[in-house]
Amino acid sequence: MRTIAVFDFDGTLTVRDTFPAFIRFSCGVCHFVAGFALFSPMLVAMKVGLYPNWKAKQRVFAHFFKGMPVERFDTQCEAFCRERLPHILRHSLLRTVAEYAERQYELCIVSASVDRWIRPWAETVGFSRLLCTEIEVENGILTGRFTTPNCYGAEKVYRLKTAYPDRQEYHLIAYGDSRGDREMLAYADEHYLL
Repeated sequence: MRTIAVFDFDGTLTVRDTFPAFIRFSCGVCHFVAGFALFSPMLVAMKVGLYPNWKAKQRVFAHFFKGMPVERFDTQCEAFCRERLPHILRHSLLRTVAEYAERQYELCIVSASVDRWIRPWAETVGFSRLLCTEIEVENGILTGRFTTPNCYGAEKVYRLKTAYPDRQEYHLIAYGDSRGDREMLAYADEHYLL
């Protein structure tokens, strides 16, 4: 029986949320602060459960990136993985990732973050699959919309079932850190809450 090890990204493989970190890195401090100030009432409403998480995330993403050429966005993603991400990784858990890679476990990231700012790093440390929130690109330009549901909560289990449908044929190990990971952790044979 094969073993699949799945990891949440933000707060699990990293010590903080990469969504604001990526925006700040890509757009600069002034634009970051101004944008988040603009959306602060909506973000507060989201935190207290009065506004959907996915909708808030998509509106903020569109504010900063709608209309950007995908080549420029991908260049920023690669630079983020090279220059900023190493400073916010949870290095203690990366030792576990390396051990699992040596045992030839299949490694997968299941995250609400956008796959494009995770993939350049993930491929270098042995992750073979990313189940993440994906963005829409039309004619080489970011539309500001997502093409998949925000990969959070029950959506994480749905993505796992779709990617790995024969549940009785593998042992599933899951790592997470928040309420958005609860369903995924419950679905696993072995789970770790950080």
